[in-house]
Amino acid sequence: MFIQTEATPNPQTLKFLPGRAVLGKGGREFAGAAEAAGSPLAEAVFGVDGVKRVYLGPDFLTATKDEAIEWAHVKPHILAAIMEHFVAGRPVLAEGAKAEDAAPEKTYEGEAAEIVAQLKDLIEARIRPAVARDGGDVLFHSWDHDEGVVRLAMRGACSGCPSSALTLKQGIENMLRHYVPEVNRVEEVA
Repeated sequence: MFIQTEATPNPQTLKFLPGRAVLGKGGREFAGAAEAAGSPLAEAVFGVDGVKRVYLGPDFLTATKDEAIEWAHVKPHILAAIMEHFVAGRPVLAEGAKAEDAAPEKTYEGEAAEIVAQLKDLIEARIRPAVARDGGDVLFHSWDHDEGVVRLAMRGACSGCPSSALTLKQGIENMLRHYVPEVNRVEEVA
């Protein structure tokens, strides 16, 4: 088994491509080892000293390390944990665990519902694939119709990335404002 790695815009996060499906669809973020109980793969990666965050994507995963540790000391152990997991044939998620981080579902009506549908379509078709190339993900959180504010959750390599604010404002906000004139600004939620 050959696992490729790619740098991400976040210097503390590496993208690992095992050459097979990880989740197949969607994404799950684990902000600490305590949250990883639903994923044997995430648990294995958190077993490496210095790993702070794990994100599972459709065909990749990202690991975020502690700033005090160099990649040269962590990367080989993460590669070994991923390889051992897949070679042993273990499941990525435990039975009953959800493959997608779920944003709170809010019901929208009328014009707001139409705008939310447009926003979700744009995020799904244009933004998520672009952000996934850098090892991250973006989820729709909510729409404030009165203020024209779209709230998004950044995941994976985007979470805590120094350039995520720039991506959010110059990339995502500009695109959403172009296609949906009712959008005034985009904000990140935790």
